[in-house]
Amino acid sequence: MSPAHPHSHSLVIASDYRVPDPDRVWPLLKRRRSALADIGAHHVLLYKSTDDYGRVLVTIGVRSREPIVELLRSRVFFEWFDAVGVEDIPAVFAGEIVERIGSGGSSATEAPGVVLASIASVDDAAALAVDIRAALPRLDAAGIRETRMFRAFDDGHEVLILQEIADEDRARRWIEHPDVVAQWMHRVGEGAYPPLFVGRFVDMMRLDG
Repeated sequence: MSPAHPHSHSLVIASDYRVPDPDRVWPLLKRRRSALADIGAHHVLLYKSTDDYGRVLVTIGVRSREPIVELLRSRVFFEWFDAVGVEDIPAVFAGEIVERIGSGGSSATEAPGVVLASIASVDDAAALAVDIRAALPRLDAAGIRETRMFRAFDDGHEVLILQEIADEDRARRWIEHPDVVAQWMHRVGEGAYPPLFVGRFVDMMRLDG
């Protein structure tokens, strides 16, 4: 599994936000290592947008669903948002994994690809997971190395879908002409949901339990 998608955890908190200087985000997260461990985090990953300067995606693997509400109210989030210069506090996605599909043709030695992150509302998350698995040969052909879908704790229709694609050309083709299974692509950016995130892996921090 490449460093760009080591979401082996089943519970995730993700925040997508814009900052004046994206290079400040990772050092600040590292300085908050102890605070992150205290709220039950075991992995923290940072992605930086390739087409929207200043936009970043942070995903945090957590150990338990129970303290999620308290965690989201924790000063840890608000402190780092303030520290990196976030002006509008972003929506934070918290959920658990529904489906994890890797391409049989991908290799752990491959360089990290382009990551697409979509937060959207879907009609039936479980049915979509079945459809994605059935479409695996077509996803492979499109250059998609891995697809992970998380369902929000507080809304069974809200999902976070993370996909790694081999390169930017294939990512652009996928965005412009997604497979029929990718119904969620048409709903990204609606209402309170952020637009599609297109970026690359920056770094990962493991926190010992």
